[in-house]
Amino acid sequence: MQFTIESRELTYSHAVRVAPTSTTIDADNPDDAITEFVRQSEYQLVSLQKPAEGRESIATLKKDDVVLLVRVYAA
Repeated sequence: MQFTIESRELTYSHAVRVAPTSTTIDADNPDDAITEFVRQSEYQLVSLQKPAEGRESIATLKKDDVVLLVRVYAA
């Protein structure tokens, strides 16, 4: 199954250090998709919210002083 992962920086700065991105990852479920995204990006998973079945999951990731908001949903 394919999952789309959209991320954008939450950290306030005058210059955007991390541009918003959209990535597609093959995984068995949303948890595996976010785990793979974290592995590839070398960010640390801070929190993960998994709403009711069939809706997007929301996560926050951190690396150094950059914090990302990440949305995960079936592609």
